[in-house]
Amino acid sequence: METGDRVTGILARIGGGDPDAIEDLLPLVYAELRAIADRYMRRERKGHTLQPTALTHEAYLRLVGGNRIEWQSRAHFLAIAAQAMRRILIEHARARRRKKRGGGLKRTSLSAVGAAAPGTPQIDVLALNDALERLSSLDERKGRVVELLYFGGLTAEEVGEVLCITGRTVERDWRYARLWLLRELSGEECP
Repeated sequence: METGDRVTGILARIGGGDPDAIEDLLPLVYAELRAIADRYMRRERKGHTLQPTALTHEAYLRLVGGNRIEWQSRAHFLAIAAQAMRRILIEHARARRRKKRGGGLKRTSLSAVGAAAPGTPQIDVLALNDALERLSSLDERKGRVVELLYFGGLTAEEVGEVLCITGRTVERDWRYARLWLLRELSGEECP
């Protein structure tokens, strides 16, 4: 049986309340969860108190710890995991900002994924999160596309599977969302 099918079967068992399924799932998804955590942590400031392993474990516990989610597939699980990791980091950044009113926040740029021209100003994680929330309020699907591609590291096909749209639609939404976010984060007015 293919790994994706095995994961989907185990997720169904977890949804059905099988406590042994949680232990069966971790070895199958750990490397992918860790890769998502690594992508997130590369965008964080040096000396961040969270490490990729801790982020992976915290997200995994949130996903399987008592929540009754009707998992659809491996891609759905990874999409929700990426969302959980993003929330953990945002909570951490907000707590840090409360302590130090913005001192030492890591700046990140959408240019890391080919979205911006060289020299584009950097933005902080909280500013990106706020902009992404504004985009999601205008167009929830485009917000989800950004979250799954940029933060979750899913492929366009996997995002399409999760959102029930074509890969071509994912790419079109991604282009639009990237431009919208760049304009929003740079403070430029729309023409």
